[in-house]
Amino acid sequence: MIVFAGRLRYDLGSMSAPTKSLADWLPAPAITALRHDLLAWYRTHRRDLPWRRTRDPYRIWISEVMLQQTQVATVIPYYQRFLASFPDLEALARADIQTVLKHWEGLGYYRRAHHLHQAARELVRSGKGRVPDQHLAFRALPGVGDYIANAVMSIAFAQPRAVVDGNVKRVLSRLGGIAEAVNQASAHRVYQRAADLLLDHGDPATFNQALMELGALVCTPRSPNCPICPWKARCFAHLNDRTHDFPRRIRKNPVPTHAMVAGIICHRNRLLIVQRPSEGLLAGLWEFPGGRRNRSESASAACRRVLQQTTGLVTATDQKLVRVHHAYTHFKIELDLYRCHKVSGRVRLNGRQAFRWIRPDELDAFPFTGVSKKTFPKLALDRLCSTPYRRP
Repeated sequence: MIVFAGRLRYDLGSMSAPTKSLADWLPAPAITALRHDLLAWYRTHRRDLPWRRTRDPYRIWISEVMLQQTQVATVIPYYQRFLASFPDLEALARADIQTVLKHWEGLGYYRRAHHLHQAARELVRSGKGRVPDQHLAFRALPGVGDYIANAVMSIAFAQPRAVVDGNVKRVLSRLGGIAEAVNQASAHRVYQRAADLLLDHGDPATFNQALMELGALVCTPRSPNCPICPWKARCFAHLNDRTHDFPRRIRKNPVPTHAMVAGIICHRNRLLIVQRPSEGLLAGLWEFPGGRRNRSESASAACRRVLQQTTGLVTATDQKLVRVHHAYTHFKIELDLYRCHKVSGRVRLNGRQAFRWIRPDELDAFPFTGVSKKTFPKLALDRLCSTPYRRP
């Protein structure tokens, strides 16, 4: 069976093997038509998002960093609060990292906040005090990879650089029947070449945003809305009824779940919080002291053991307050949180940066890890450390 789509001719009987390149089958007139159709669709259907009302490279940079692996609806209030406190590079550079992390609290992937802060300080310290308009100079800043560099250079400075994120890969995979797995690192260059081929050099800012918007609103991971897609007449996956086959992904092993314990150690109506190291996972954030539980021991026994190992304190467990679950990129946590009381000893941290004895009503003053933050609504903070100890 033969299907005609514009100037393209699809032989469904001979296309069981997808292509690796859009250039294999898209002639130049088809690419011109794709650009025109996408931009026309975008002018009508684009969302009114706060970072689309500016060409300020700093604000665009902040939005693109926040949007990495985070949904738009989640980002909007964080973006607005962040810019209210840090309206420019100088304000961000002057801020203490704890203040920056507090503004980022709950957004996840905290390394992004550290890198933004480091980059702002580098730029201000160098005397420039502005976002570089040269790709290589911007790309050299902490946390700036190919995607961020291309996005900011194209959107803020109208430079012809194509962006490739998850939405873009999904659209390109279906459009061209690209066989390379989107989650395979070596495949990135295939999708970058495809995006470069399609890019509208006359208006790269609008084109890049339109392509990402198409992936976000129409060419979604499940149940893409093909009937309203401006590219449906030229899309390999749609014309061959194979949208469910693309994009292809390498199946990964299930992420492990770690059993963890933590304690709210109460002493003289205050509780102990500890700060994570300045490098590594969740760097600089605060949490309740704790660690991993061995499967062969009870959660309460594990809590007492871990607290003594990590804080130097001998404690007594009072009651289990809550169990919470939390997912990171490569593993999950099942955390049992206990109320504990100090029996003896002095705090001697093992691998932590700092500690504080605080009142329960002071918890909101510190940037906490996501798993610790999840426990807050389930704790009776007003009487957490004032309730008499009950021997189990």
